Amino acid sequence: MTPPSRSRRSRPLPICAVLLAGGRGTRFWPRSRVRTPKQLLNITGDATMLHQTIDRLHPLVQPRNLWAVTNDEQAAAVRREMRGVPASHILAEPVGRNTAAAIGLAAMHLAREHGDALMAVLPSDSHIADAARYRSLMRTALEVGRAPGKMAVLGIPPTRAETGYGYIECGARPERAGSARALPVKRFTEKPGESVARKYVQSGRYLWNAGMFFWRASTFLENLRRFLPGTHEALAQLSGAIGTPRYSAMLRRIYPRLENISVDYAIMEPATRETGESRVFVIPARVGWSDIGSWGAVYELLCSRAGANVSPGESFTLDAEGNFIWSPRKFCAVIGVKDVVLVETEDALLLCSRHRSQDVGKVVKWLEEHRLTRLV
Repeated sequence: MTPPSRSRRSRPLPICAVLLAGGRGTRFWPRSRVRTPKQLLNITGDATMLHQTIDRLHPLVQPRNLWAVTNDEQAAAVRREMRGVPASHILAEPVGRNTAAAIGLAAMHLAREHGDALMAVLPSDSHIADAARYRSLMRTALEVGRAPGKMAVLGIPPTRAETGYGYIECGARPERAGSARALPVKRFTEKPGESVARKYVQSGRYLWNAGMFFWRASTFLENLRRFLPGTHEALAQLSGAIGTPRYSAMLRRIYPRLENISVDYAIMEPATRETGESRVFVIPARVGWSDIGSWGAVYELLCSRAGANVSPGESFTLDAEGNFIWSPRKFCAVIGVKDVVLVETEDALLLCSRHRSQDVGKVVKWLEEHRLTRLV
């Protein structure tokens, strides 16, 4: 990678948001498909999840400093959602190689464009209820990440012994809910079993890892060089082709060879195992966060009271409670059923227990195994 010039080094670091927008969201089948994944759907309102993500970043991040990493199938739709963002900022992976490679690709582009920049790496399909508080905590995290070599992450105070999330162990006990103090991270841990998750929550020292990271582009690239040298070397070669006719062909040749590993495993975990002064910090973020990982989670977010039925269209219910019905084009009559999810599209119908909605992804796996590609 070409070193930045002295004049570029002296400029204030721009704040850039890198939105990870390449997931498929298989648990939202049949609405979520290869070309219209979860982040491109209006799951919780009129706007898509991606559009909501962009809206809540204003005015902290300007459109010219927004970036997205997606894939070839979704790139055109992502560009349409991100009008006003330079087309060159929509980075399409030719194949998925997990988050370490995706963030590395974005960091190389940022370094090429700015010399260095502050990076906020964010999922594009999460729900945040308190956007103002979220932006305030982002500013705190960006100030931590402004220091060379430092990395910050937002951690969600757990509300239950969830086994589907990674956890962050704090080096000091989090303070009151309104505190925005950055705490040293002792370690990142992967998804635990139920008994371990219960101990984590009871200890008061753990936060959920929501995948929201903050650092300099140069800091991330240096960590990539140290902990994932093969990926760093390949992306550094690609960096020289950015903005040239050689870029697309080189990307397709190099990218499939990159390590397929998450940023948590590749960078964050080894960084917290190093001795000496802590370089990784977490800011507790009580912002009404939800990853909205299933239709059941959508129900919990939208229901007005315990046992209420949720339906975006006209419906009639009798002796029915706790149901989520998505059939906006048809009148629905629901009688004598409880805790059911029904989602209809033009070519498919999903009916399942609300408490089994995490299993919807298995439908997509079955469809792929039986080569029913028109349904995925």
